[in-house]
Amino acid sequence: MKTAISVDGQLLGDADRIARDMGLSRSRLIALALEAYIRQRRQEEITEQLNRVYSGEPDPAERALTKKMKAKFRSVIRDRW
Repeated sequence: MKTAISVDGQLLGDADRIARDMGLSRSRLIALALEAYIRQRRQEEITEQLNRVYSGEPDPAERALTKKMKAKFRSVIRDRW
């Protein structure tokens, strides 16, 4: 799809030079850069969501269950070796 955007002259010059060095068209370079930015942004949003979910302290019941699971895992490892 074609679109028109306004870009600073220096930025456009840099983009043209990089596109030429890479053997790409300016349009292809901008599309690749936009895809990379969107992918990075999505990853940052996912990380922020995970940080919010896991930032709180686990409740005592959850902590006890984790401790019990670790002990069981250790005993299984010891028994097998």
